[in-house]
Amino acid sequence: MREAKGRTVSIIATAAALVAAIIATVAFSIGLPIYFRPFYYMQIEPLGIEDVTGYDRETIIDGYDEVLDYLTRPGGEFSAGVFRFSEDGASHFADCKGLFTLNAWAYVISAALIIVILVLVRLGKVKLLSPLGFSIFGWAGASTLTLFATLGALVALDFDRAFVIFHSVFFPGKDNWVFDWRYDEIILAMPETFFMNCAILIASSVIIISLVLVVSAVIRRRKTFED
Repeated sequence: MREAKGRTVSIIATAAALVAAIIATVAFSIGLPIYFRPFYYMQIEPLGIEDVTGYDRETIIDGYDEVLDYLTRPGGEFSAGVFRFSEDGASHFADCKGLFTLNAWAYVISAALIIVILVLVRLGKVKLLSPLGFSIFGWAGASTLTLFATLGALVALDFDRAFVIFHSVFFPGKDNWVFDWRYDEIILAMPETFFMNCAILIASSVIIISLVLVVSAVIRRRKTFED
C-alpha cells in the first residue's frame, strides 16, 4: 500500500515537474524581449525608427519606456510619451498588460514549483521518475524543442499570417490591435520587423534552454550507465 502510494506521488511530482519546466522555459523566453529593454534600444538605428517617427533617439526611448512601464507594472494609466494614441490603441495595450501579467505569474509559479519539487527530492520526500533513463527535465526540453520547432517552421513560412493568427487567438473578437499610425503614433516606433526580431529572440532562447536540458539529460544518462 505504501509502495503504491509512493509510486503515485512520484508520478504526480514527475508530471508536475515536466509541465512546470516547459512553462518556465517558454515564459522566461517570452519575458526576455519584454524586460530586457536594450533589445529594443539597439534596434532604433538599424530599423531607421528616428527617420520614420521624426523624433530623436532619447524621445523614442522615453516613449517606449513609458509603454513598457505600463505593461509591466501594477496599475497605472497608459502613456506613450510624446506619441499620440487613440482609445482603441490604449485598450489594446490594456489587453497586452493582462497577457504580460499572466506570463510573469506563469514563470514565477512554475519556477517556484520546480524549486519546491527539487527540494523535496533532495530531502528524499519525493522521487522523480526517469523514463527510458532520461531525466524528466530532459524530456521537458525535448518536448518544448519539438513544439517550438513546429511553430517556428510555420511562422517562417508566413510571418504575416502567423502574426494575424496570433492576435486572433489571444485577442478574440477584437480588432483594436490593427493600428493606424495617424492616430497611434507608437506603432511607427514599434514596426513589424521589431516584433519579428522579438519572435526570433524568444525562439532562440527556447531552443538554447531546451538543448541545455536535453544535453544535460544525455550526459547524466551516460554517467549513470558508466557507473
